[in-house]
Amino acid sequence: MLCYWGEDVTAGFGLIKPDSVNNSTSGISFFYPKSRIRDVSHGKRRIGFVHGNGNVSVMKLHIDGTATCGKLKSLPLKQDKIRLISCGEEHAILLAYGGNVLFMDINNVCRPIKGLCGKNVIQVSCGDQHSVALTKDGQLFTWGQNSSGQLGVGKGKYSSLSPQPLKSLCGIPLGQISAGGDNSFALSLSGAVFGWGRNNAGQLGLGDRNDRYIPTWVNNLSHKKTAFISCGEEHTATLSKGGTVFTFGSGCYGQLGHNSFRDELRPRVVGELWGLAVLQITCGRHHTLALVGSSKMIYSFGCGEQRQLGNRQRINQCVPIPVCLPVEASQHHEIESIIAGGNHSFVLCSLQENSTVNPEPHPRKGIVTLGERMIDRWVNESDSEHSGGQWRATKKEIRTVFSSAACLNGSFINKSCDGHYETSTNISGVDLESVRNAFEKIANKEKVLLEVQKAVEKSLLPSLGSTTAGVEALRIYLILPELLRVLNKQHSETQLTMEVASAILKLNHPMLVVLENYWSELPDRFLKTLVELFRNVSANIISQMTNQRRGEFTDRSLKKSVKVLQMVHKVVSFRQSEITSRDFVIHEINDLFDMLHTINDDLNAVNQGFDWITDPSELFATKLYLQDTLHHLNSSPCIFNLEAKCNMLNLRPVLGLFRLVLRRTALLEDCFSQLRGASEHHLKLGLQVVYSEKFEQSDVNKRDFFHNAFKMLPEQSSEMFMYSDTKALWFPSEPRLQEETYFLFGNLCGLAFYNQSRVDLPFPLALFKKLLSIKPCLEDLAELSPVLVKSLQYILSYSDEDVANMDMSFTITWDNKEVELDPNDHGKVVTSANKKEFVDAYVDYILNKSVEKVFEEFRRGFYKVCDQNVVEFFQPEELRGVLVGTEEYDWDTFKKNTSYEGQFHAGHPTIVLFWEAFDELLEKDKKAFLLFVTGYDRVPILGIDQVKMTVRPMFNSTQDYLPQALTCHAILDLPIYQTKKMLRTKLIEALHHRRGFWEE
Repeated sequence: MLCYWGEDVTAGFGLIKPDSVNNSTSGISFFYPKSRIRDVSHGKRRIGFVHGNGNVSVMKLHIDGTATCGKLKSLPLKQDKIRLISCGEEHAILLAYGGNVLFMDINNVCRPIKGLCGKNVIQVSCGDQHSVALTKDGQLFTWGQNSSGQLGVGKGKYSSLSPQPLKSLCGIPLGQISAGGDNSFALSLSGAVFGWGRNNAGQLGLGDRNDRYIPTWVNNLSHKKTAFISCGEEHTATLSKGGTVFTFGSGCYGQLGHNSFRDELRPRVVGELWGLAVLQITCGRHHTLALVGSSKMIYSFGCGEQRQLGNRQRINQCVPIPVCLPVEASQHHEIESIIAGGNHSFVLCSLQENSTVNPEPHPRKGIVTLGERMIDRWVNESDSEHSGGQWRATKKEIRTVFSSAACLNGSFINKSCDGHYETSTNISGVDLESVRNAFEKIANKEKVLLEVQKAVEKSLLPSLGSTTAGVEALRIYLILPELLRVLNKQHSETQLTMEVASAILKLNHPMLVVLENYWSELPDRFLKTLVELFRNVSANIISQMTNQRRGEFTDRSLKKSVKVLQMVHKVVSFRQSEITSRDFVIHEINDLFDMLHTINDDLNAVNQGFDWITDPSELFATKLYLQDTLHHLNSSPCIFNLEAKCNMLNLRPVLGLFRLVLRRTALLEDCFSQLRGASEHHLKLGLQVVYSEKFEQSDVNKRDFFHNAFKMLPEQSSEMFMYSDTKALWFPSEPRLQEETYFLFGNLCGLAFYNQSRVDLPFPLALFKKLLSIKPCLEDLAELSPVLVKSLQYILSYSDEDVANMDMSFTITWDNKEVELDPNDHGKVVTSANKKEFVDAYVDYILNKSVEKVFEEFRRGFYKVCDQNVVEFFQPEELRGVLVGTEEYDWDTFKKNTSYEGQFHAGHPTIVLFWEAFDELLEKDKKAFLLFVTGYDRVPILGIDQVKMTVRPMFNSTQDYLPQALTCHAILDLPIYQTKKMLRTKLIEALHHRRGFWEE
């Protein structure tokens, strides 16, 4: 049964004889067509009917003041059976059951659209002079007029007669498309609405009247669970899953239903339909229909000048009013669909006893998505020996799904409690459990897995990385790691992973931020897959580089993988996770340094005249390549272990010397004087220290210089620092020295860092956090005052939440100075409600505000010498270890690492006596011995294993000689003593003797 009302036409549209058409008392005509009508579309100049057998009939509309109809004609379509029709102003698009698309011109001549041949189109929609089409694999095509941007391809782009893919929506799983007069819409499976084209009346719902030339997300419809969109000429209606109707755009005829005739620039709920559980909506040129399922009632509103509202009147109506359908329609038939177009309205009905169709929006197919049944079918068909034809069809289906990011993104949406409708910049809407389960099932069938890999490699990955209009396209970057996890179990190739990295890095910055948000919400076991994927690939590439030992291989892939790894590391560092920094470390990087060290040795051999190396130019090229590779890896510090980070400091190019000429009697004075006048360029050069005395100059080991400089600093400038309860140094709140002193002290510390010399000053971790722009916390304050921290922790843990006054105020005393932590509220008391604010303010004052000026001078001086990107390569604990060293003394390892020269060996009597005497030394004397031999009394950050002492006999010496040391090479010259007592006495005397240039 077909009901219709509106503009005067030939009764029955020619589908039946005019006298077979019935008219109700409300002015609605209805009849029983000879064959079932499946679809109706109304354009400006024609009405098209699709019959149940796939045939199409078209009636032209001749408009010259009054509307009249021409004769209904059947289209001679012998091969194609049509499923849907959509009519524009002078053209129409026909969609066949097989997915073929036909274009019908103004003369009703149909021809295939070449640009869509073989695309398997599932939806089509026409505006006045443009068309859109959606394919089974999720591609969206547009063509026609682009005067207002209705094609979505960008401003200034010409109209196109051939369908063009809309790349900005690539990867977004679309559920529906709709076109209006000069605008278009696309709706994702998760309810995201994108609009583009003409917006003169606000029909895009974006809050303004500006046209859009590319798809733009309608953010006012986010989280509304939008399930359907219908477009009029200049207005739009959307239907949510729960039955709520929103309208926006032109309201001059009342077609928005808001009890007004004004335009709405943003989506607004149709209040009169609120709570009625609307099942269908449809827009005509200037009117709107809504079907309420429970009552089978149709409501209409908008332009009624041609009686298109179904109430026999020719007036406009700005609120929804019921349409009185014929009794036959309401009592004996089920409404299948409502259709508004032009100045007409249609209702397609079927007999209740024959109806198996639930009333939903116009019949539309969805893009293909992966499901359990589909996977089970693939697995079964791959096992069958007699299903060659079926397997060929299955392979085609596999290629369709796994070649399309849109299909995969739509396959694993979180349907639990409609979770995917909450998709946002922080919520991906992906059901990762179903992702893992699906791919593990596929991985059990090698035959299926191989086809999946082919599709991913040849089609999916090359399509990724384009800028998209919606965040749903980013789901693929959560899905692919799970797929690559099972692929890599079967295949050792890294190319797929590298292409994923390339695609990620092609995303624009806002999309990268969203992807990082998605990563931050991943459960640990899925995030760990991501880390392992890129870490393992990076490690494999580095291993290949070291095995080839040539500069011919490319490091492009390595740079990309470690860059993505660094992005993931940043995410992990801001959340509580079982994943630690150790999971990101690539130990194979150390092999690159070993390789570089070997090449340097070979090149040195060439420089010394050895001719057994035939091609030094190749070695030099490889050296440069390795240095360049390590330089680029420097941007991903998470992959370096501490040993590799320290090795990176050795790679710093030294293109000259910065010479400090100092007097022993005025060491700091001369040092600061020359630092004061040094340029940033000179400070970054290699350091040479020269002591000048009585017209004589001699080079000094840099370790000796830094040891004595930092030893003298607190002694000569006690006002420079304050000593805490733990004897740790901190900056005073009111220094008596000039601020420049802290700047120059920063220079000195920077020189020590760049020259890998340790600073013999007990600074807390807070200093190194501040250098790295990391805010210190309460635990860091414990290094300065553990008693104070214990008190503050007690305040935080105090359980009585009803205490209004804790007999404390925000007034504190620090560094002999009374301070108001809240300057705007003098005498503010501490309560249970603000105790955390008090503790935070206390810590912030001591570690930040009180030392702000002097620390900033120190920081500025430090970074005048050191490049900030080099320093930030280290974690705070690592930076402290590099600058200060550690006190983890392992004397057994120190002994094992000692080597001997000359007649000495481990069993030599003098060596046996030496180690016996050493073991009997007090701990402070052992530290003094380490200082005596190496220039440091603390252990390098990499451990005492890095200290390798050489002991050699001191020839021409007597029992009266003291042991001597060359600290630059950690060489101990030891006289051959006869007794342990003599050896121990002379050793202790040497340790406490004034050393080097400090002799009297």
